[in-house]
Amino acid sequence: MKVTEPYQMLGEIAPDLQDALGSTWSTGRPEHDVRLSADRLEAVDTFDGTPVLVPGGFNTDPQPNGDILMYPEGDKSVPPSGRMPKGGFYFDSITRQDPIDDEKLNVEDNLEEFGPVPTRPCSTSPARPIACGARAIGRFWRISAVRPSATSPWCPALAEASKGIRDVAEWYMSTVSRFDYVYEVFRRQCDFALQNFARYYDAIGDRISVVMVTGTDFGTQNGPFMGPPAYRKLFQPFHRRVNDWIHQHTPWKTFIHTCGSVMALMPDLIDAGFDIFNPVQCSAANMDRAR
Repeated sequence: MKVTEPYQMLGEIAPDLQDALGSTWSTGRPEHDVRLSADRLEAVDTFDGTPVLVPGGFNTDPQPNGDILMYPEGDKSVPPSGRMPKGGFYFDSITRQDPIDDEKLNVEDNLEEFGPVPTRPCSTSPARPIACGARAIGRFWRISAVRPSATSPWCPALAEASKGIRDVAEWYMSTVSRFDYVYEVFRRQCDFALQNFARYYDAIGDRISVVMVTGTDFGTQNGPFMGPPAYRKLFQPFHRRVNDWIHQHTPWKTFIHTCGSVMALMPDLIDAGFDIFNPVQCSAANMDRAR
């Protein structure tokens, strides 16, 4: 049976290249984006026959029409959370949002995947011993991982039971219609983030070169999801707070990933204190390479 790529595709760096780069590693939680442990990997083939490695427990369900369904944490006793169309290259998330009762909406429901890391985070998992050794790129926390997409590794949209606001469209509308709720979610996330960054720095220190702060996509193909005023009001205060803490307490550089056309937001991303931007999606509008 042929199955497909995991949500997160990583290239394995050979030892000679590691040496040439100064033993650069990527640290983070020992999970892949479908919340399956990366401690054990299995070999499978993609639609075109390319061999890849997927996490152990990668549980998929080929459909009669050739599509492949993905289940949260590999549990087929619950509805699927992702679908890869026949011949496709990635999974689309399947919305599993229960009807929202605003009177019962609880900030805690959108904080399930956030919390304090262990006091000595790099000594708790055999999947992460490198975090205490060579130079590293840290992927510890994302300011907006609540964006409920299939590419958010700790999003309960991939868990067995989803709570809070987990539909992508509903979430983006909620940044306006439920502004106070979303702002409080971000504030609480930010508190966890600063606590966790302090613990990571205590454990790893200057061996980190770059830390990924957020992976939220702010851009569509033709322009940003929101205008600069909306970004400044809701996202920038927390991005700046995290970047300021990192720059004041560590030598790390801060990294933002966002796809799409975000040239309109670039001055504000710079003002928020980010050092590194990825990617320059030249296929999107106004993302000229030279500029």
